Amino acid sequence: MKLSILFPVYNEAATVREILDAVLAFSMEGLEKEVLIIEGNSTDGTKAIVGEYAGRPGVRVFYEERPRGKGAAVRTGLREMAGDVLLIQDGDLEYKVSDYPKVLGPILQGDAEIVFGSRARDPQTHWQYRQFRGLERLYGFWVNLGGVLFTGLFNFLYGTRITDGATMFKVYRKEVFDGFTLKSDGFDFDWEMQGWAAKRGRRFHEVPISYKARSRAEGKKIVFWRDGIRVLWAILKYRFVD
Repeated sequence: MKLSILFPVYNEAATVREILDAVLAFSMEGLEKEVLIIEGNSTDGTKAIVGEYAGRPGVRVFYEERPRGKGAAVRTGLREMAGDVLLIQDGDLEYKVSDYPKVLGPILQGDAEIVFGSRARDPQTHWQYRQFRGLERLYGFWVNLGGVLFTGLFNFLYGTRITDGATMFKVYRKEVFDGFTLKSDGFDFDWEMQGWAAKRGRRFHEVPISYKARSRAEGKKIVFWRDGIRVLWAILKYRFVD
């Protein structure tokens, strides 16, 4: 089985080398992998760092002329991927590559076709997995609460029972998206993809994963009100249209 790791990255110079090295070092018995890096024309040196990985075995790099959003980058990856399984990896260190076996295991064993790594299944934090100090605590609270509300709305509308609809760790069998064309350009792409799968009766499997949230000062790109409105619209829209 072949794993396609889609790696959209924009302005992550402080962490991109560390996470890319970890991704390239990862191996799992019975699994071949390719890494598709979609670079969003960064302005902080990320582009030069990514260029160092071009040409390595199993690595392909795609350069965008301008930053179009994570969804647009994923769309490029979906079009170009050659694997049987899809995993999307961010360029920061919030998630651990050491959790790959957890999210890939059920698919490789034939027990699942979609696996989400849930942050909400951590008994110590539950849904409050972003914990900051000072004024940043307010930002963390609202983003945490948004995740709960959006996941609950998604479950209600689509008939699912997931606990963390906003997690980055989502692994899909490629055939889940046969006939699918991703339209979203921003962070709402996640909800469009899982909405497509849910409407077609695909079963969602969840496993607990570790998570270390970063603050806005550390480069977090989510803007709660802007991206929250896009996510809400995507959940509603793609329930009733394809």
